Amino acid sequence: MGDYVLDVNGTVVHVTAPADEPLLSVLRDRLNLTGTKYGCGEGQCGACTVLLNGVAMRSCRTPVSAAATAKIVTIEGLERHGVLSPVQQAFLDEEALQCGYCTSGMIMSATSLLSKTPNPTDEQIVGAMNGNVCRCGTYPRIVEAVRRAAHAAEKGAQ
Repeated sequence: MGDYVLDVNGTVVHVTAPADEPLLSVLRDRLNLTGTKYGCGEGQCGACTVLLNGVAMRSCRTPVSAAATAKIVTIEGLERHGVLSPVQQAFLDEEALQCGYCTSGMIMSATSLLSKTPNPTDEQIVGAMNGNVCRCGTYPRIVEAVRRAAHAAEKGAQ
């Protein structure tokens, strides 16, 4: 067991956990941040995606000890003062979800992409979203949502 200081969604929290405990378990079971989902447990489906220092990472495969020095952002940390992030809003506007299980991971991957590539091509969107699995098959709407979020950000920057 170790004591870790984590920066989660801009709040510093202290947790005691085994060094190899997955960040996903810490977020869900110890911090009650349940928007990040358990999917496959192997880092292959993307349901557990969070941002570590702005980079999309699979929290089911990231030990809490490796995340202790990072700024961690979960789906709960994207909205500000009751206003959804542009990516969250675009997913709603494009109806890019059905069951919603994959949605938080998709949004986190899209957020990471748009932070590095504000005006991505369709190929860049597909590449960045590759590895996020949607069993409902809403992929065309997901790509359109990422395009919409990029366009909204571009309009906001003008």
